[in-house]
Amino acid sequence: MADKLLLRALAGETLDVPPIWMMRQAGRYLPEYRATREQAGDFLSLCYNSELAAEVTLQPIRRYGFDAAILFADILLIPDALGNDLWFVTGEGPRLSTIETADDFAKLKDGDDVHDHLAPVYETVRILSRELPKETTLIGFAGAPWTVATYMIAGKGTPDQGPAHALKSENRELFDAIIDRLSEATIAYLSAQIDAGAEVVKLFDSWAGSLKGQDFDDYALAPAKRIISALKAKYPHIPVIAFPREGGDRYIGFGRATGADCVALDNSVDAAWAAEHVQVDGCVQGNLASSHMVTGGDALMSETRRIVKAFSGGPHIFNLGHGITPDADPANVQLMIDTVRNG
Repeated sequence: MADKLLLRALAGETLDVPPIWMMRQAGRYLPEYRATREQAGDFLSLCYNSELAAEVTLQPIRRYGFDAAILFADILLIPDALGNDLWFVTGEGPRLSTIETADDFAKLKDGDDVHDHLAPVYETVRILSRELPKETTLIGFAGAPWTVATYMIAGKGTPDQGPAHALKSENRELFDAIIDRLSEATIAYLSAQIDAGAEVVKLFDSWAGSLKGQDFDDYALAPAKRIISALKAKYPHIPVIAFPREGGDRYIGFGRATGADCVALDNSVDAAWAAEHVQVDGCVQGNLASSHMVTGGDALMSETRRIVKAFSGGPHIFNLGHGITPDADPANVQLMIDTVRNG
């Protein structure tokens, strides 16, 4: 752990220079990623090809020397493993067979019956645990139940998660069953990633911000608490990062309420505000706007310095507030890293 800055920050240590990694750091902005994806044939084939998935995970580490590598996979591999048909449409994104009725739900596998389908992902983790530099932390991940459910119910991504909200209102029993099944599967999936060598796991709740009031407590906070509690019971020394994106004021106390070791922040909240209200409970991660990876220049450097300074009084992992976009300039990533590390 002494060599792994990310683990030190997650353990609550305030470091002179925060560790840094980047959401979607293995992705389409890198020419070497595009070449490997073409070799795989399509996105899902890349996710399930252990050697190639490990290769694209390693590419940004070789290029930039990030303090962490995050497993290359997708949050929708769990519904795929549960028997919810998944495919990707070029230029449009994921498509799934919809889960709208009790009959649809009855076709899904049990939550702990996902491992055969996901075995290639676990092999990717094993490869990475062997091949990563000793100072680089390996992060595993899964999508949070609410976010994954929104795709399963709508059959695709939607701007407002309307179909999931509608099912939640119209058939709460079915909706709760979907969340329960996804929670079980997520515990099984992340446990297997840890068994294979993941040193940290992250729970991505990309659409948490569309949950309001009691619904946020019931479907963002409660499932995260259940998953984290189960993982901590089995792996008490494995840190968990939670990302209830666009949670706003609900970021406050989220780590304490769920047992997460770190709360990742999107860039819709101000770093100084988050230092005062969220970092008081422990490690935070974030939160540079990903648009700076496109535009670069002085604005990137000044905003990076501002965020580092705002969080300098406590444990902090530097990251973007959202995933890097395909139109980002790889040179701007290096500029961000240099600014974090050299001031």
